[in-house]
Amino acid sequence: MKNIEKHRNIGISAHIDSGKTTLTERILYFTKRIHAIHEVRGKDGVGATMDSMELERERGITIQSAATFANWTHTKSGETDSINIIDTPGHVDFTIEVERSLRVLDGAILVLTGVEGVQSQSITVDRQMKRYHVPRVVFVNKCDRSGANPLRVAVMLKEKLNHKPCVMQIPIGLEDQLKGVVDLVEMKAYYFEGANGDDMIEKDIPAELVDQANEYREKLIDCCADYSDEIMEKAMEGQYGVDQIDKALIKKTIREATIRLDITPVFMGSAHKNVGVQKLLDGVIDYLPCPTDVENKALDLDNNEAEVVLKSEDNAPLVCYAFKLVNDRYGQLTYIRVYQGTLKKGDMITNMATGKKVSVGRLVRMHADEMVDITEAGAGDIVALFGIDCASGTTFTDGKNHYNMTSMHVPNPVIELVIEAKNRDDLDNMSKALNRFTKEDPTFQVEVDKESGQTIIKGMGELHLDVYIERMRREYKCDVTTGAPQVAYRETITRPAKFDYTHKKQTGGSGQYAKVVGEMRPMAVEGDQEKVYNFVNSVVGGRIPKEYIPSCDKGFQSCMEAGSLIGFPVVGIEMEVQDGAYHPVDSSDMAFQVAARMAFREAFEKAGAQILEPIMKVEIQTPTEFQGSVVGNVSQRRGTITGTNEELGMTTITAEVPLSEMFGYATDLRSMTQGKAEFTMEFCKYLPVPKNIQDELIKKYGDKAKARA
Repeated sequence: MKNIEKHRNIGISAHIDSGKTTLTERILYFTKRIHAIHEVRGKDGVGATMDSMELERERGITIQSAATFANWTHTKSGETDSINIIDTPGHVDFTIEVERSLRVLDGAILVLTGVEGVQSQSITVDRQMKRYHVPRVVFVNKCDRSGANPLRVAVMLKEKLNHKPCVMQIPIGLEDQLKGVVDLVEMKAYYFEGANGDDMIEKDIPAELVDQANEYREKLIDCCADYSDEIMEKAMEGQYGVDQIDKALIKKTIREATIRLDITPVFMGSAHKNVGVQKLLDGVIDYLPCPTDVENKALDLDNNEAEVVLKSEDNAPLVCYAFKLVNDRYGQLTYIRVYQGTLKKGDMITNMATGKKVSVGRLVRMHADEMVDITEAGAGDIVALFGIDCASGTTFTDGKNHYNMTSMHVPNPVIELVIEAKNRDDLDNMSKALNRFTKEDPTFQVEVDKESGQTIIKGMGELHLDVYIERMRREYKCDVTTGAPQVAYRETITRPAKFDYTHKKQTGGSGQYAKVVGEMRPMAVEGDQEKVYNFVNSVVGGRIPKEYIPSCDKGFQSCMEAGSLIGFPVVGIEMEVQDGAYHPVDSSDMAFQVAARMAFREAFEKAGAQILEPIMKVEIQTPTEFQGSVVGNVSQRRGTITGTNEELGMTTITAEVPLSEMFGYATDLRSMTQGKAEFTMEFCKYLPVPKNIQDELIKKYGDKAKARA
């Protein structure tokens, strides 16, 4: 039975090019997972172990988060702990990937560089970690580069990210003179020697650093004093020495404060030069939480999605979460995190999204893209399953309780693109790619236009779709051309209108006859509903026989698919049939469907039809000096500012802007703010378009709508 307290699930998150993958590579080397070190952009052309996707090795960036298992023996206590490392992407376009991996982490290492310190992407990643309450330690990397100043980076943490940094080490030498670090808890100097810094040698603090070490030791103790009365008393008496305060007490205090997200321990070194990595691993074990230290919540589907707290125990009912899917040469691999209970090979588990039961055929533990077979996994483990058909973000249980890790709500896509394969030979690959992406990402959808036969992809924004188009080119060697982006408009009506339509057709033999009379009324359109429609039957006295009532309903519904203004779906309509007439011979199901369709069109023309457009909730974060031009630009795009909030020299602007005006916004925002601002947008609601734009849209799409009619 494994000891769950000796288990860590950590992520390594950072700004692009902070040396995150290099650090992971070193961690794997020191935990004896790999026996040689390959650089990210190395001359040997092998690439780092964690970057296993072609696109990643070529660009030297990380896109997908690979999960890796390693064991680390603490350099002081000599105890061995197991660590699951999830390498997360640093590029903002892949944030769904980051958010998914943050869900399954218990703690994280935030990598910053000793030269640039906190950069824009570090702020985004940090915000996501706050949202999921992930405790973190900071590793200030690249202290061997010229201009490195790790102690200034600790100050930036406070200014830019609002952290309370707790400096755990000071460097011995900087830039090309970097030799090691001074540990402020042990008050010893550590040098890293040998071919790859394998030998960590403990010595006394060099004479020239003693004063600086004492100064930072006092800061460390003062930082702990806020969270421990015992340390507070010692500090008041001026007892800062190593022999005056128990080391275990300092570690316990820092650990508890870190897990509560009150402080952030700061470690430093250089992954590239193999300095400080072993001490960082000790820090991960000492200060980051084990699965029992973190509260994980699930939603109880039997109880109206009420929150329940999961117990990290192996004997509790099983709850696990699939956070990542990978299709590789072996088939579909599903990465899962077990939150409670035990998962064994051969178990039957239930997919909470579909209710289907599946059998666990093969259970493996991953190391980047090599795998080790195992027979069971317990609470807190991150493992992978083979041949399980599911989408990412699926919860599996043993069927005893109906829990889901996330709410089932997937936002409706707001932008669509027509895509075509350049060569006929690529069609097969294109459909394989689309099939896989829709499984991996619930916000990415594909459909085929019934009339033109074109393939349409839909997603949450321009960048979102661009990444997938690029991945098709890379991973599936499939060249595609894309059309202009298209907004998902809707049509509705503004006032009630009566209809009275008789459908008569006489051609030798039995003809067709049907008459429908009634009223079309507008219904309130709420949120992001699709095709809101209601049918009311008020026919009395058998004026229309019962068997033809569903035909009327069917006829009306077929008109909801495309309105007569611009040919987009119609929403918010109630149809009431009040009266009608039939013919004992000539009336039929078809005749009433046709009558209903014609009556719908007749009423729609009289009911003050209007076009609705999707409005996005946009959140922009910009340095305050650019606030004026950003706000001005939002107003030009027909946006309404709903709020601004300023803190630490950054202004957050929230606004509601029509999606049709947001195309190309990322590029504009970058150029307005020297690349320092970033924005997120999500669908908010549908609102009527202004009259002048409605006229333009009718001009543009009207012919298509008439052709349909």
